[in-house]
Amino acid sequence: MRIAIAGGGLGGLTLARILRRHGIGAVVYEREPHRAARTQGGSLDLHPESGQHALAAAGLEARFRSAARPQGEEHRILDPDGRVLLHHEPPPDTFDGRPEIDRTVLRDLLLDSLPGDAVAWGRRLVTATPRPGGGFELTFDGGDRADCDVLVGADGARSVVRPLLTDVTLSAVSAHVELNISDIDRRYPQLAEMIGPGNFWCIGVRQILSAQRLGDGSVRVGISLPADDRDLDVYRSKRALLDLFDGWNPHLTALIEAGDGTPIPRRIEAMPADTRWDHRPGITLVGDAAHLMPPVGEGANQAMLDAAELAAALAADPTTAIPVYEEAMFARIRPIAEMSARVQAMMLSSTAAAEIVRFFTPRETEPATGA
Repeated sequence: MRIAIAGGGLGGLTLARILRRHGIGAVVYEREPHRAARTQGGSLDLHPESGQHALAAAGLEARFRSAARPQGEEHRILDPDGRVLLHHEPPPDTFDGRPEIDRTVLRDLLLDSLPGDAVAWGRRLVTATPRPGGGFELTFDGGDRADCDVLVGADGARSVVRPLLTDVTLSAVSAHVELNISDIDRRYPQLAEMIGPGNFWCIGVRQILSAQRLGDGSVRVGISLPADDRDLDVYRSKRALLDLFDGWNPHLTALIEAGDGTPIPRRIEAMPADTRWDHRPGITLVGDAAHLMPPVGEGANQAMLDAAELAAALAADPTTAIPVYEEAMFARIRPIAEMSARVQAMMLSSTAAAEIVRFFTPRETEPATGA
């Protein structure tokens, strides 16, 4: 059984790792030329029931704990005047909650757990063509080809594999602008103290200014806005961004001014929460390729859980693995996707501050159940 995994993100690499633990080989085809070709984004909190569960199945729980930052769970929420609305501080030095880990660190952890030939770098999948006897012929940019018996699309929002199963349409849910502040403790100690060790949100009317501490001493600054038809290039100007937050406390908007380089805008899209497809032998999807959701804390966690459940199904019975996995995944994902859509809408509503504080307040005394 030759298994091809299109995409070397967290879902694809987790799948390859767990399959190998079951004695099943797989090749990950990744379009990037090498592991350091681009930044992997900010930090994420791994949930015990999904992301951490998958890492345990991958035999990487101890390595995760040595690399994760429990203090990154700290969360500060402010209003545009700079008043603190909520300050969640996790218990010190505990992994009972949802410790943060940088995406780059987590991806490297997974890559280091695989043999060197498990990932074929510089292989951007262009087409997957069904073979008469089953399986698929894969064609990559540049003309290289490969065959497989099972194809798993772990290739993200713009999946090349997904159209073989469904013609679902993506819809825009928000606009997001990112900046990075390197070496913040030395360069901007007052901003570093204001942000703290974890996540920092300033919530206005239909707009959010956020900052997230990373383990390398940098901070990722994010601006979230409602989706519209505006050309995103307008957000490449710091001046234009500062105009959006006119009247806000200057200690908050200093995060924009401190950003290195040019702001990077992108449109955030999602799939309908009830997306599913008819089973087709030898092919399936995991992660954003299967269920692209608003980025409110579930995407990477669910991608890794997809990988763990698909690997377990393939190890148990390859002949029934894909339909068994897909039916369980459809049932699991729908309520999570619906919840993610509600949270996204709440975050950019006219009453977002009060609603978000109410949403997070139970985390002070109860185990977290939300995004």
